[in-house]
Amino acid sequence: MTDYVEEQRNELEAIESIYPDSFTVLSEDPTSFTITVTSDAGENDETLEVTLKFTYVEKYPDEPPLWEVPYQENLEDADKEDILVLLKQQAEENLGMVMIFTLVTAVQEKLNEIVDQIKSRREEEKKRKEKEAEEEEKAFQGTVVTIESFLSWKAQFEREMVELKRKKQKEDEQSGKNKLTGRKTSFPMEFN
Repeated sequence: MTDYVEEQRNELEAIESIYPDSFTVLSEDPTSFTITVTSDAGENDETLEVTLKFTYVEKYPDEPPLWEVPYQENLEDADKEDILVLLKQQAEENLGMVMIFTLVTAVQEKLNEIVDQIKSRREEEKKRKEKEAEEEEKAFQGTVVTIESFLSWKAQFEREMVELKRKKQKEDEQSGKNKLTGRKTSFPMEFN
């Protein structure tokens, strides 16, 4: 027969030595304690922090402990739900063995994953904004003018202007505007 009390006591000693700064015993009967888990620093030294509260049941480790997340910092509700699901999954996989260290380690890894996801989302957002700014800048930017492109444009422009002048002259001839009427002369006259 398994001595549950002895296994729980031994695990508590180990957990206290592993997490001396973040481990707090809340009650002795039933044994209840908290461990604060903090992610690695993300961008701008932002961290995610979760306080996990564990309570041993009578037949722990053959039955999973009770747990809850009484405190969280910089963590969205969806991420908190993911952590609770992860705890349940890890507890089921580790039945029959002391598992608090395993559960805390899994949560630590999950927090680090979330920090990495936040970093990735921010980088993608930054790239997207840079691309939008670049596209916006291109909209205001015309064609780059080089000597060759200017000379080509100038030659085309002059051809178009000559063509327009010819058309106007042709139209004027057809409508009779260029006829000399005597009021208007095409050469200067001198009167003595």
